[in-house]
Amino acid sequence: MPTKTKKTINRADLNKKPKGKLGVLIPGMGGAVSTTFIAGLEAINKGIGKPIGSLTQMGTIRIGKRTEKKSPLIKDFIPLAKTTDIVFAGWDIFPENCYDASLKAGVLKKETLDQIKTSLQKIKPLKAVFSQDYVKNLDGKHVKKGKNKMDLAEKLIKDIEKFKKDNKIERIVMLWCGSTEIFIRPTRVHETITSFEKGLRENHKDIAPSMIYAYAAIKCGAAYGNGAPNLSVDVPALIDLAEQNNVPIAGKDFKTGQTLMKTILAPGLKSRMIGLNGWFSTNILGNRDGEVLDDPHSFKTKEESKLSVLEHIFQPELNPDLYSDYYHKVRINYYPPRGDEKEAWDNIDIFGWLNYPMQIKINFLCRDSILAAPIVLDLVLFLDLAQRAGMSGIQEWLSFYFKSPMVGEGLYPEHDLFIQQMKLKNTLRYLKDEDLITHLGLDYYGFE
Repeated sequence: MPTKTKKTINRADLNKKPKGKLGVLIPGMGGAVSTTFIAGLEAINKGIGKPIGSLTQMGTIRIGKRTEKKSPLIKDFIPLAKTTDIVFAGWDIFPENCYDASLKAGVLKKETLDQIKTSLQKIKPLKAVFSQDYVKNLDGKHVKKGKNKMDLAEKLIKDIEKFKKDNKIERIVMLWCGSTEIFIRPTRVHETITSFEKGLRENHKDIAPSMIYAYAAIKCGAAYGNGAPNLSVDVPALIDLAEQNNVPIAGKDFKTGQTLMKTILAPGLKSRMIGLNGWFSTNILGNRDGEVLDDPHSFKTKEESKLSVLEHIFQPELNPDLYSDYYHKVRINYYPPRGDEKEAWDNIDIFGWLNYPMQIKINFLCRDSILAAPIVLDLVLFLDLAQRAGMSGIQEWLSFYFKSPMVGEGLYPEHDLFIQQMKLKNTLRYLKDEDLITHLGLDYYGFE
C-alpha cells in the first residue's frame, strides 16, 4: 500500500561525515552474539582482526556503467559512522562485565580477549527488564523491578537518557540481541499507541519485554532493530509511534546459519524451475540460544520465522506444478557440548525434467555468533544512516539481514538474498542521487 504522506530524503546531511559519538544500546548484552560483536569491534579497532562478513566495512558498490570501473568501498561511497566513534551500553539478566561474559560465551579465544581485557571489563550491563513468563528456560537475577510495565519502560528511558548525557552521545541505535521470547500473536493491545500504553499500565500479558525496550527506544528517538523472531516492534502501535517520532525500525531475526543457506540456494532452484518435494532441516546448538529454544514456546517463535522463508521464495501460487505440495520441517536440538559451534543438516528432495527425482545434502558447520556479529555492525551503521537521512518507519531495504523482514501493509516480504542485496545497494545509490543499476546492459550491444 502507498504511504499516506510523502517523505523526502535529507541528502544534505548525507554529504557530510557524521559528527560525534554513536551510542549503541543492546538488550541481551551478555549473550554470545552481543559479546562477540562488542569484543570483535574492540579487537578490530585495535588492529587485531578484520571485519570479515561486514558489508559496510568490506563491501563495494558499483557506480555507473561497467566500462567506468567505479566500485568504491561502501564506507567510502556514503558517510557512515566510524567504528571508533561507537560507545556501548546495554542490559542483561546476568551482571558479568563484557570480558567475563565473552569468556562464558566461549566464542572468541581467550588469547584474543586478553588483548582487549581492560576495555571489555569496563563495559557492564544495566539491570534488565525481564520476566520468565516470556523466556522460560532462563532465570537471571540482574533484573529491574517496577509497579507495572509502564514503570519499567520509564526506567529504561531514564537509563537511555543518562547514557546519552554521561557519554555526550549525539545519536543512538538500539538492537535487540536478547533471547527468543514465547510465541505471541498481535492482539487489540498492539493496535494503537493508546491501547499499547494502556496495556503497559495494566501489565497486559501480550506485551513482552522486547516490546517494552522497543517502546522506550522509540520514545527516546533511537533507531530500533530486532535481531530475534519475537513479536516486538512489528506491531501497528509501535510502527505508528516510530513514524511520529521520525525513527527508523527494522527486523526481525538475524539471518545467519541455516536460513542464510536457504535464501542462497532456494532462489537458485527457483530460477532454473527445479521442483521441490521436501526440505528437512535440523540443527544442534549448545549456547544460551539453544537452551532458550529447548522450550517449545520459544521454539514456536523461531519455527514460524524459519518456515516462512521458502514459501515466499518459491511462490507456490505462481508455480503450482513445482512448489504447491512440498514438505518443510525444521528442528533445533539443544546439545550443550557443541556450544556456539552450531551444526546444521539439510536434506532437500528435488525433481527435474519429466519429474525425475534428485537430492541435495548440506552439512553446515557454522558459528552463529561469528555470522551474526557483522550483521549487528552493519545494522547499527545503516540504521544510523537512515536516521540521519530522515528515513522514518520500516526500513525494508535492510531485509538482507533478517529471516522475517518487516514490510509495509499489503506487501509480502522479499526473501531472495540476491534481490535483497540489489534493494540494499540501490537504496544507497538513491540516497547519494546516483543512477540505479538494473543490469539490463543492452546499450553495450547497440540498443537504445
